[in-house]
This record gives sequence, structure tokens and C-alpha cells, in this order.
Amino acid sequence: MARIIKLERAEMQRFQLHDEVDAKFFIQDYDGRKLLQISTYGRDSRQDRGKLSQTVQFDEQAANEPFSILKSDFGFK
Repeated sequence: MARIIKLERAEMQRFQLHDEVDAKFFIQDYDGRKLLQISTYGRDSRQDRGKLSQTVQFDEQAANEPFSILKSDFGFK
């Protein structure tokens, strides 16, 4: 579980496509800040499938970084 403060572009030596999982997102006001939380849940083949697996949080400043990436690399508007 982590709160992202900075995203940095990097190059991968080897890429592997991960298994598909379900995710949920939450918007929460906390200490006067709006936070986006994305939580992933265990894949179907996992013993505890559907169990909370990983969570990342972004404040408004940090959330702007993936937003900019989606616009520039995926053509989102």
C-alpha cells in the first residue's frame, strides 16, 4: 500500500503482461486534500480470490502525472 508522490518514466529491459484482475477506485477528502485510491483484488486463480491485493493513492498533484501520460501517450482528451 502506497501513496504515490512522483511518477518517473523509465525503460524496461523485459516486459511481461500481468494477469487480469478487478479494481475499484475511491475518491476521498482527507485533511483538506482530495485523494484518488485504486485498489486491486486477487485474480481468480489465487487462493483468496477477490481479496484486497494492492492499493495506491494519488493526491491531486500526483494524479496529474498519469493524467498527462494518458493524454500524451494514449491520445486521451
